[in-house]
Amino acid sequence: MSGSALTRTSFAILVVGFLVLFVGGGSRFAIGLFLKPMAEDLGWTRSTLAASAGIFLAVSATCMFISGKLADRFSLKAVLCGGLVVAAVGIGAMRYVTAPWQALLSYGVIFAIGNGIASIAPVGVMVSRRFPGRTGFANAITTSGIGIGQLFIIGALTAALAAIGWRAGFVWLGIINLALVPIVVFAMSKSLEPNAPAPKAEPPSGLTVREAARGKQFWLLIFVYAVCGFQDFFIATHVVAFAQDNGVAALFAGNMLAAMGLAGVAGVLLAGLWSDSKGPKQVTLFCFVLRIALFTLILTDQSTITVTLFALVFGITFWLTAPLTVIFARDAFGTAHLGALSGLIVMVHHMCGGLGAYFGAVLFDTQGHYNTAFMIMLVLSIAAALLTLPLRR
Repeated sequence: MSGSALTRTSFAILVVGFLVLFVGGGSRFAIGLFLKPMAEDLGWTRSTLAASAGIFLAVSATCMFISGKLADRFSLKAVLCGGLVVAAVGIGAMRYVTAPWQALLSYGVIFAIGNGIASIAPVGVMVSRRFPGRTGFANAITTSGIGIGQLFIIGALTAALAAIGWRAGFVWLGIINLALVPIVVFAMSKSLEPNAPAPKAEPPSGLTVREAARGKQFWLLIFVYAVCGFQDFFIATHVVAFAQDNGVAALFAGNMLAAMGLAGVAGVLLAGLWSDSKGPKQVTLFCFVLRIALFTLILTDQSTITVTLFALVFGITFWLTAPLTVIFARDAFGTAHLGALSGLIVMVHHMCGGLGAYFGAVLFDTQGHYNTAFMIMLVLSIAAALLTLPLRR
């Protein structure tokens, strides 16, 4: 293959990976924007809707593990396109919900299956095959699509929400997911498939999931990513409602969630460059030290300025560990089962994210505030920072 063809293939990988995570990230976080208007319109509690978000994260996390295993063996094009079609059906069907079970089915199951399949797990495997020497930064570029999708898609929905309503918002999200399918089909070539050799690639070798689970590194990574997910999706699901509870205008609060995506782009690019230079451990430690400071701050002051600062700085940490997953897994366990291992770590991250989203809603419904939840997040940040220290570089 000529050098120009290799360049085009590498560029296509980055474009496809970025767009898949752009659409998936923007669609996934819409529930946080719609939480308050949906609850008020349908007469539901926040915990009822958060249950859908929690089930979504559990189902999508499981599908990320399955998707990673599929990426090790089958066509990445088929995996990504199949996931996008299912996601479009599930998120679009939210237009018609009138009962909690319908939201659980449409968002919590159908959309979750599609969003989990067309996700960071197969994208990370795809990128690591093409960029073995710059995996961190290449993954950061594609992962930045999540934050940029959050910025643009949530920003656009925020601006249009008052005019079109949350039901039409879900329809547009379905259209966007479906529209990405022909782009992926056109952009991806056979050189991206698992049996096509990447440039300068070595024969794959490494541990299976069962073999990796016998070591301390595996369980340290599982705990660290569990805490990260628990915090990430608690904040993503509740930060808009929390801001409005503290007097922030609805439009400003929605734009604040979108701006968190922009901050996340800066964080994820920093993580990619930093990890390529020093390894993923330092970046992960920085993430939790910064969160310790943020949760301490929000427990002492909840003014509009502080809430805004909290949201934006937390946004920097939001996807900080995402491009590191495949690097941690590759360096600790090898490449033979990279999709399954990185997918398993992401699965734990998102399942615990579902618990975090639901946990925050239950605490709010029982206590009328989020202070206890913030205190628990502070303790978890300290524990995760301490358990990051034994991780090997």
